[in-house]
Amino acid sequence: MIISYFIIENGDGMKKRIQDMDVTNKRVLLRCDFNVPVKDGKILDDSKIIAALNTIEYLISKKAKIIIMSHFGKVKTEEDKLTNSLAPIAERLQSLVQTKVIFSKQPRSLYLEAKIENMNPGDIIVLENTRFEDVPEKLESGNDAQLAMYWAGLADIYCLDAFGSAHRKHASTYGVAKYLPSCIGFLVQHEVEMLDEYVLNAKKPFTIVMGGAKVEDKVELIESLLPRCDHLLITGGIANSCLYTLGFNVGNSIRCKDQEVLNKIKNLLIQYKDKIMLPVDVIISREYDETFIEHVNVDKVADDDIIYDIGMKTINKYKTILDDSSTIFVNGTAGKYEDMRFATGTRELLNNIVNTKAIKIAGGGDGVSAIKHFNLGEKFSFLSTGGGATLEYIINEGLPAIDNIEEAE
Repeated sequence: MIISYFIIENGDGMKKRIQDMDVTNKRVLLRCDFNVPVKDGKILDDSKIIAALNTIEYLISKKAKIIIMSHFGKVKTEEDKLTNSLAPIAERLQSLVQTKVIFSKQPRSLYLEAKIENMNPGDIIVLENTRFEDVPEKLESGNDAQLAMYWAGLADIYCLDAFGSAHRKHASTYGVAKYLPSCIGFLVQHEVEMLDEYVLNAKKPFTIVMGGAKVEDKVELIESLLPRCDHLLITGGIANSCLYTLGFNVGNSIRCKDQEVLNKIKNLLIQYKDKIMLPVDVIISREYDETFIEHVNVDKVADDDIIYDIGMKTINKYKTILDDSSTIFVNGTAGKYEDMRFATGTRELLNNIVNTKAIKIAGGGDGVSAIKHFNLGEKFSFLSTGGGATLEYIINEGLPAIDNIEEAE
């Protein structure tokens, strides 16, 4: 494995890194983000597991005893536990490393404590889904102090390597750092380094391609990025909401209905009219007629139409901006790309992006999923493993769980 070394500055100073700690023969509690897509017990995308290997292999090389924690899915009932076990992830990890991987069927138990006691240097134990502790009480997501202390008591050092969960103040991400010497792993270091360099301090001209369904989820991000960027190319449900505020009919399409948010969007459209670009044509269908598909200009959308994609005029219009960009940040998709009838906009936008000479970054779950869907991942400079965490990091230039890690001396 190739291990990169970065200096992370967050808040008022530098954060301790895994390479700054003496981990040799120590018990290291490693918080990973193994919340990967699984169907019928099979992992559909193991990229988050692969991304954690730098830190895991480093700890193995130092003969540390590695205790891995992660959440997986949403666990609100006892029934949810049946379909949200980390067992398939532990099995996949075993196939990727040359050491013993033990799986604990509970996130805390006497069995777990005994197994840790008998671990050999370099061994790995994977705890069951930390969110099992949210039933019946929300101990994990509520950052329960006793639970955090229990997990901290299993180890000598805590290492946060779950960038995708670092925006949450949970017991396994935030709480345990209060009771152990703490540091960040290589994945978190790499994420912060890339986002700082390529987004927060992007080389100009800096273009953002923003899509997705709900503008409510993105308005803070838009407000944060508009002063930094040169162009904001809007697509998807966010574009529908923008068009609606300008008086266009968007039919039955997904759009924001919160008047306060709509007013905020309208003000941004006016304030940054020289930066923001909206679709000029779209692909529509109708809920009651799946065979109906039509290409229309945005001023021709009827009351019962649903916008599912952008048209070629918009794609070509956006291409002129993309071709002149030095940095491009992608967040979200142009439409319902999972349906091949409405995949053209997202596919062509992404193809236009990868064919530029710009630095290309993607953050947020849907955008990264689309890039992988069209097999374009290797043509991007960086794909963030975080969804909400990536967006929150850009907005606040920090994340609670990272901010909570010890400062370097």
